[in-house]
Amino acid sequence: METAVIVQKAERAGAVDRVLQGAVAALTFLLVTVPLIPILFQSFLSAPLYEPVRTLTLSNYVRLLQNQEFRTVLLNTLLFATSTTALAVVIGVILAILLVRTDVPGRTYLAGLVTSPLFMSPLVIAFAWTVIFGPQGYLTQLFRSITGVNPWNLYSLGGMAVLGGVYYAPYTYLYASGSLALSDPAVEDAARIAGAGPLRTLWRVTLPLLRPALLYSGLLTFIAAAEVLSIPLVLGTPVGIELFSSFLYKLGIVGGTTEYGMIAAASVLMLLFLTLLIALQERLLGGGRRFVTVTGRVARARLLPLGRIRWVAAVWCWFYVLLAIILPLLGIAAQSFTAFLSPFMNPLEVTTLDHYRLIFEHSAYARSILNSFLIAFAGGAIGIFFMALITLVAFRSDFPLRRPLIYVALYPRAIPGIIVGIGFLWSFLLFPGLGALRNTILGLTLAFIMRYIPYGFGAVSPSVFRISEEMDRAARVVGASWITTVRRILLPLLREAIFAGYTLLFVTFLKEYASAVFLFARGSEVMGTTMIELWRQGDSGPVSALAVLQVVLTLLWLGIARRVLVGVSTKIRFQDFGGVT
Repeated sequence: METAVIVQKAERAGAVDRVLQGAVAALTFLLVTVPLIPILFQSFLSAPLYEPVRTLTLSNYVRLLQNQEFRTVLLNTLLFATSTTALAVVIGVILAILLVRTDVPGRTYLAGLVTSPLFMSPLVIAFAWTVIFGPQGYLTQLFRSITGVNPWNLYSLGGMAVLGGVYYAPYTYLYASGSLALSDPAVEDAARIAGAGPLRTLWRVTLPLLRPALLYSGLLTFIAAAEVLSIPLVLGTPVGIELFSSFLYKLGIVGGTTEYGMIAAASVLMLLFLTLLIALQERLLGGGRRFVTVTGRVARARLLPLGRIRWVAAVWCWFYVLLAIILPLLGIAAQSFTAFLSPFMNPLEVTTLDHYRLIFEHSAYARSILNSFLIAFAGGAIGIFFMALITLVAFRSDFPLRRPLIYVALYPRAIPGIIVGIGFLWSFLLFPGLGALRNTILGLTLAFIMRYIPYGFGAVSPSVFRISEEMDRAARVVGASWITTVRRILLPLLREAIFAGYTLLFVTFLKEYASAVFLFARGSEVMGTTMIELWRQGDSGPVSALAVLQVVLTLLWLGIARRVLVGVSTKIRFQDFGGVT
């Protein structure tokens, strides 16, 4: 009798487990696919999807492919993404080798500085570069006054690529440095014993071993560059250079009439292209075992001595950090506190707090700060809990669809932020019951969570793999259900990883803007959309003030998170979650 009761309880617990697992999988599937359905549907419609009279047609694709501007946009996007990737990979791998494998002075400080762009919005970086290197930028004016010629043209495809290369170089740096930290230095020692000098060893031995890391980071950079909105919007649009994302932005927001069909058709083509790139990335990484140098032997990492060259390398590294990162950030901070920033005027004479006063006195601007913080704080918490459940269902359950769930959870990597916004906007218009979410903070939060599921999934999953499955089996032996095992054992063991993932989502949500440009309205502004609106009005001072406030909030939160995680053994690596765009 007691055995029968125990069996019945186990069956009921198993049914409840399956319901929760199915609910997590279904919600993930709906969150990822529902925004894509109206885009695909609209691409084959002759009229906007909310109109009652419409027919199926291929004319949207025909018009798009016959559009000369779109063909130019595709060429510009390809050139920009390729150039950005090449520059980012070259800069990143040089920095990784110098700071991880050599005795360059100041390595520790430089390592922190070169990765700092990851924690900032590309929108902020773009504005910061215009303050220093734009046509009326501080250094541009100074150089022009000395030489009489314009030294560079930031508002060009080349200038955009240089900025993109600097912003995405940390991707390559972190993947390459992680690979170098794990490789066996005995391979390099053998080259040195054979008579190779330090530079020859780096070129012939160290660099070839980085091919998998360079391949992965290169494809990641190419995908990110192909979908980025801020750089072409700030640097390209004023001079008529459009990339794919800014082209969609112009069709949907700036233009007089919204071209729904062309927007949808262009979005579908972009999704197909990025999906193929993601599939290629996964396929090419399958051959990475031939580059493995980590064995069962313990190898102590040794630095390659560069001799006198190390000072030349140090000067180059510091010059790069100063020119590409420190000066632009100092410039945008200075602009936020001055009425007019110019090399021919003492900034102390034009110091003002008017830009900050405007931000806090204007209700919409101040509200955008609060909205961004609420989405990052509350939305990040909801998102990381949901993403942790996805990870546990995928890797620590017997749910029948757990393998497809992994692919669904990772697929948002192939969806640009601006397409996420378009998809959610049209979903709110098309599906009954979702209209109330339109132009709300909750709607924005759902879009942000959907886009960054791969981040939380990747942040938690490495720690899940480190927990022995024997704990699960022991809990099941004593009668614990899957839900009880997750609640009492797995989630407590994952709390550090979950908090690290929460920190990642907080910073990412705080700086997110691309997913919001089609979704926000009065009352649901976020900092990124407000900066874009101010920039379009020509108010560079308030833009700088808002950018500085965003950076300060990010640094404050990172400081809090670092204190919370001090002494914790769990460390989330950049490689584990595939980067921050």
